[in-house]
Amino acid sequence: MKNGGILTITAAVALLALGACTGMDGMSGGTAAKPAPKDGELAVDMGYKSWPVFLANIDKEQAKQVRDIYINTIGAKTMAGKDFPNGTVMVMEIYKARENMDGTLEKGPDGKLVKGALAKVFTMTKGEGWGQMVPDTLKNGSWVYSASGPDGKLLAEDFTKCRACHAPLMQKDFVHRYDEYFEKRGKS
Repeated sequence: MKNGGILTITAAVALLALGACTGMDGMSGGTAAKPAPKDGELAVDMGYKSWPVFLANIDKEQAKQVRDIYINTIGAKTMAGKDFPNGTVMVMEIYKARENMDGTLEKGPDGKLVKGALAKVFTMTKGEGWGQMVPDTLKNGSWVYSASGPDGKLLAEDFTKCRACHAPLMQKDFVHRYDEYFEKRGKS
């Protein structure tokens, strides 16, 4: 399950479920559980494309990006106005926006940016007691962050940027586009 400090998201969620089902609070047969993962330690579950879509085709024109976000079934069961439960995993694909020959960003007939190559994949995973090994100003509840390349290999990133960007969203469980997700889901 753990290899050189890397724990797959699937394995992490399984550990969460095991702890919840056994009621052992991180203890197994009298042995202490593995410490909570830190930012950058959880590899993406490459089956995420089969998960429900959180939001898709999010234009980030200033960053020259298009983003798609997926949520696992645990998180997708969450009701509007509630925090996401432990075991929730969100995966955000970041695509480079395609550029025209003159350097302007290419737009489709719908006026949205056109996706180019997949650049990175970020994950946001929630677990009991996770995300606490950071300064108080950067705590995002029980969320931890990781980044992978298009090939799924972990990337070294400065996750303080992720944490600082999500920190003001405490009322929305530290999740960007929380309201937009539930509005879209309510209409489908």
